[in-house]
Amino acid sequence: MSRIINVDSVGKQRKRNTREIVLAIRKLLQQTEITSETRDLAAFIALRLKAIFESIDITVAPWEKRDYWIKADRFRMEWAWSGRFAEEMREAVVAKDWPQVAAISAKTAEKLSNIQVPKNHRMGEPWHGAWQELSKFPHT
Repeated sequence: MSRIINVDSVGKQRKRNTREIVLAIRKLLQQTEITSETRDLAAFIALRLKAIFESIDITVAPWEKRDYWIKADRFRMEWAWSGRFAEEMREAVVAKDWPQVAAISAKTAEKLSNIQVPKNHRMGEPWHGAWQELSKFPHT
């Protein structure tokens, strides 16, 4: 029997998530009024930040098996903000606190300032329906 190779690794998922977050923040900044798309964008950012935070332990597990503790700890510290921002964004979206959503989006954009999204990307608009997805799990 041959090995099963996962071509969609956690690192690739994290890279895709960060690009999608940057794209969503750009779109959110273009909003002039609160619409269903605004809610979807903010909920999407919260969900993707949570996905990034949940991928941290999966990423560092092989490093810890090889006793690369410093590398694992640095990686955890580098991405620890994602869990905090995800929870803050979720709370702000549920409470409809749009100034707080804007503030968290700005902080997130600052953290992801080195992420580049090409003009001709193929991501589309993955945030549609994110509000319903976030509403399914009101408390995380």
